[in-house]
Amino acid sequence: MTAPDPATIELRTHAEGILLPVDVHPGARRGGVTGIHDGRLRVSVTAAPDKGRANRALLVTLADALGIRRSQLSLAFGSTSRRKQILVAGIRIASLRNRLRTALDG
Repeated sequence: MTAPDPATIELRTHAEGILLPVDVHPGARRGGVTGIHDGRLRVSVTAAPDKGRANRALLVTLADALGIRRSQLSLAFGSTSRRKQILVAGIRIASLRNRLRTALDG
């Protein structure tokens, strides 16, 4: 089975970096990048959606999966929604797509 193609993720440039659309699944048994759905990266986190715990876990999980510093990621939109926009700073789109491909293959 082949991994999903990260080119289908709808990345957008922003004045401060790249906006990465994400679907988050809090309270999962295992955390990690789980695929792509409707042009958004699917990420599961074990933390519950309580007092920002799932949002913090999302940023840590993404930083680890993408091999970048946690400080390069911030929540741009969707703090109370499962559909979020993550701002990725200090990286080019081509590099982010390569890192997404690696995360999805793993």
